[in-house]
Amino acid sequence: MPFGPHERALFETEAAELYEEIVAAGGLGVDDPRIVRGGNRQRAFGLLRELGLLTQSDDGGTWRAVDPATVQSQVVGPLGQQGAELLSESAQWAKAFGSLSQAWRRSPSAGGGSVTELRGIATINSFLSALVAEAEAELMTAQPQFERAVKELKDVGAGEIALLQRGVSIRTLYQHAARRSADTRRYVAAVSAAGAEVRTLDEFFNRLIVVDRRTAVIPSHEGHGAAVVIREPSMVAYLVDMFERHWERSRPFASSETSLLRDIAAEQRAMTIRMLLEGRADPAGAKRLGVSPRTYAAYVAELKTEFEVETRFQLGYAMGKLGISGRETDEQLASGPERGQ
Repeated sequence: MPFGPHERALFETEAAELYEEIVAAGGLGVDDPRIVRGGNRQRAFGLLRELGLLTQSDDGGTWRAVDPATVQSQVVGPLGQQGAELLSESAQWAKAFGSLSQAWRRSPSAGGGSVTELRGIATINSFLSALVAEAEAELMTAQPQFERAVKELKDVGAGEIALLQRGVSIRTLYQHAARRSADTRRYVAAVSAAGAEVRTLDEFFNRLIVVDRRTAVIPSHEGHGAAVVIREPSMVAYLVDMFERHWERSRPFASSETSLLRDIAAEQRAMTIRMLLEGRADPAGAKRLGVSPRTYAAYVAELKTEFEVETRFQLGYAMGKLGISGRETDEQLASGPERGQ
């Protein structure tokens, strides 16, 4: 008979324990009250017999343990074969559905028109996986939330490398804060080695995915549980233009030049100043910079130390007195505020 998860659970607990007792004792009497009908080990005993892990002695009065190495292949082998057959069959079904899904997504009338709404994280992720996998020439993504799960980064990286290997160009945009994540750095190193371009920007932006300049996916105003798929050419072109403008002002992720890192630090400092002068609460300011509230509070604390003040009110006053707005030139930002004015 085929063995499934219920049998395995019984095997890992009661049956394995009974087997170890039989091995230690050198055998188990056939009339042991625990294994007869109604005994508390009857089910475990029955499973061991079905698996072939027990055999009767020549006189029929004792059950003895069998070397599990001689039994394992008889149990695991068929399961592995069944698993391989199921994987093959599922791949064939996926391929069969793939051609239909591709035709549906490319149809201007798919989902009721050139703008379609998706609901549910699972539905969105499934759609994105299929859409990105079918990219033919170009993939552009903007990812403001850099703290993506490790598994997600691995899966995305593997998929993107496969695209790059068949000639698809990939550009990804993060916020500067992404440089702090070791997992993101490893992901960037892997896809960059395969030919992708990854850059970072100080400004906050919404998530955007554009495939072959034909289909764009953006978040819904309702939150992460909904997304909007856009196929209308003019709207897609507008979103591509926005991405290109951000891309032109972004910084290469892979570069570690001292001057570049100094510029990035200056840009984050300037953004923090703007958030403070605009009166944004810490959670809002942290979101705009793509950092945690704790990191954002540390940025504010650094500014207090830099301007030699103790409160945010004093900090705002000091910056206003010096005419600092957070929109100074790169040279002014890098040199810091002039004292003694």
